[in-house]
Amino acid sequence: MENIETNGFAAMGLNAILLKAVDASGMAAPKPIQAQAIPAQLAGQDILGIAQTGSGKTAAFALPILQKIITIGDKRKGKTARALVLAPTRELAVQIEETFRTLAKGAHISTALVLGGVSRIAQINKMQAGVDVLIATPGRLTDLVRDNRVDLSETRWLVLDEADRMLDMGFINDVKRIAKGTHRDRQTALFSATMPQEVATLAATLLRNPVRVEVAPQGTTAAEIKQVVHMIPTKQKKQVLSAMLKDETLSSVIVFTRTKHGADAVTRVLEKDGYNVAAIHGNKSQNARQRALNGFKDGSVRVLVATDIAARGIDVVGISHVINFDLPDEPESYVHRIGRTGRNGASGKAITLYDPAEEASKFKAVERVTRMRLPLADSPIDLSSLPARAANSDQRPPRREGGNGAPGKKPHRGQSAGKPREARGEKVWSNDAGAPANKRPFRRNKKGFGAKAA
Repeated sequence: MENIETNGFAAMGLNAILLKAVDASGMAAPKPIQAQAIPAQLAGQDILGIAQTGSGKTAAFALPILQKIITIGDKRKGKTARALVLAPTRELAVQIEETFRTLAKGAHISTALVLGGVSRIAQINKMQAGVDVLIATPGRLTDLVRDNRVDLSETRWLVLDEADRMLDMGFINDVKRIAKGTHRDRQTALFSATMPQEVATLAATLLRNPVRVEVAPQGTTAAEIKQVVHMIPTKQKKQVLSAMLKDETLSSVIVFTRTKHGADAVTRVLEKDGYNVAAIHGNKSQNARQRALNGFKDGSVRVLVATDIAARGIDVVGISHVINFDLPDEPESYVHRIGRTGRNGASGKAITLYDPAEEASKFKAVERVTRMRLPLADSPIDLSSLPARAANSDQRPPRREGGNGAPGKKPHRGQSAGKPREARGEKVWSNDAGAPANKRPFRRNKKGFGAKAA
């Protein structure tokens, strides 16, 4: 109990239930974002927070909300949510809910997740009795509000997490509609790793005299992350990556690709080379994405291949390396990618495979955003020693060809597989007396296939 009283959170006025949960979670002392944001929110002020990923901002908005909900009791109206947290991705929403549940242990706080990729039925049922904290992605929540399955009129606390990413994904209109539907006297917090003009404009419309909390300049990367850039031709990146993974010190690795197709292609190569690997991207169902993430967390998956949609939702302890297989289209995503390692004061390493012939402009954009010269190095693998990989070896195997040469089709009746179809005579009806009386006259079409009505 002595630690609970002296760890710095007690001085902020948090109640005993939350202090016990904070201590049990291993949070020894408030981080800078928490030290600045929690007292202001407990005082009822809106917050505009700028913090790099992994800074502890989830607890910075979760603890004040939980404190206030505990104070007002547990009576809720059906379909309502007292607090709403909007997140851009499913993975981030799941992670935020886990944090709320951890910090609310023993406080009888109800939470719910509303996100796409899974059935609406369970989400609708969960909202029937109302909840204390709703964590949602904007698209699915908009659908449920439109269908009168969720009522936001009693929502008095609104949090927009990773606001810049939400706007990048095109959720600006959904966010505005959702905010308009909440209680007029709500308290709002907006957190973003960067502050482009679009986010600043949104903040001006949603926040009332906010307290600005900025613990690191925009685009700053964590000091604990060691960064290196290897110059590798694109055609050899897969082989270099596979060879690098032979080093067992790369124990828990996230590989970021620019596209979903690229993620699948990298995954197929690594699977073929015998690595425990899983992919996570927007074309995967939520259940598949969660299985991959759970495998990565429990260690059964050593390498997780992901697109940028997952860059802000993966919070796994002990990620040793982040590898940028491609540089991102949006330079700000570089910061969020490498922020998956070196979290909570731990060390980590970020490796980028860079092709100067194809990615020079993207590389310069990343250096502008991070305001640093990234260290360049030659390939860690002798490129001349790499075995020649068969052309298209990372592609899916071709479909079986049927006897008529069409992919995947069975041979025609009376035709042996692999043999070409024999030409058949074609009956052509004309207007002569020999044509059947009950048939309309036909003529051959100009391509010579079949017949065409005259």
